[in-house]
Amino acid sequence: MSITAAQVKELRERTGAGMMECKKALVETGGDMDAAIEHLRKTGLAKADKKAERVAAEGAVVMAEAGDRAVLVEINCETDFVAKDDHFRRFADEVAGLALNVDDIDALNEAGTDSGQSVAETAKQLVAKLGENIHVRRMASLSAGGGIMGGYVHGGRIGVLVALDGGDEALARDLAMHIAALNPAYRDVDSVPAETIESEKQILVAQAEDSGKPPEIIEKMVTGRLNKRLAEITLTGQPFVKDGDVTVGKLLKSRNASIRGFVRLEVGEGVEKEESDFAAEVMEQARV
Repeated sequence: MSITAAQVKELRERTGAGMMECKKALVETGGDMDAAIEHLRKTGLAKADKKAERVAAEGAVVMAEAGDRAVLVEINCETDFVAKDDHFRRFADEVAGLALNVDDIDALNEAGTDSGQSVAETAKQLVAKLGENIHVRRMASLSAGGGIMGGYVHGGRIGVLVALDGGDEALARDLAMHIAALNPAYRDVDSVPAETIESEKQILVAQAEDSGKPPEIIEKMVTGRLNKRLAEITLTGQPFVKDGDVTVGKLLKSRNASIRGFVRLEVGEGVEKEESDFAAEVMEQARV
């Protein structure tokens, strides 16, 4: 039977699949619209399973807030192009809203979306539509606990939440921006694990011993360098990003505030990316 342009158009509008895929599905199902939709769904999920093995280190970090709780969610795809797609962005915003009602990433992937499917199933449908591996990778949440909450998302790629005792929302947002820029590993020196401090100390001792200086001088050198290193990796020890003459710790003290906690997510953090030679890829395609 012949497939009309109107049928192809309707199937595209209902599924978001490509024109040729829609025409092929209608041909294979004899023009049965519902059967064609089911066919596209099955083939799309099969393709999604294959694409799930591909590295997805791009994407977005999205934030949602309700009451005294806020969440960050990282959703990955393969390219920055798809990360800016409207379908991807709408999915990301919906997932962030759902994250407010769950406690971990597994529960989030099982949560129901407006489509009636789970987040994981909806992500698979999006894979079929956009042609890239897409998955909800991480979430982090923070509660104000009666204090002040601040959040900041930089370029859709880095998200930070900060909870304060004292201070105000402007201070909390400034600190969120600081954390986004300088990425402190710990809140303060007391938060640094003892084994991390010992490891840093041993490295510095080994470096100082190579100088040939007396033991008492080496001890002073190590103490000074260790304090400097701890300041670099702790939020309160870092120079405030908006005023390098003041540390974050001194800023907080001047505002009668303290850090309850903070979380930071960055797109692709910890994902081993595949290195590719773009010119070589183009040449290879040209030979086909």
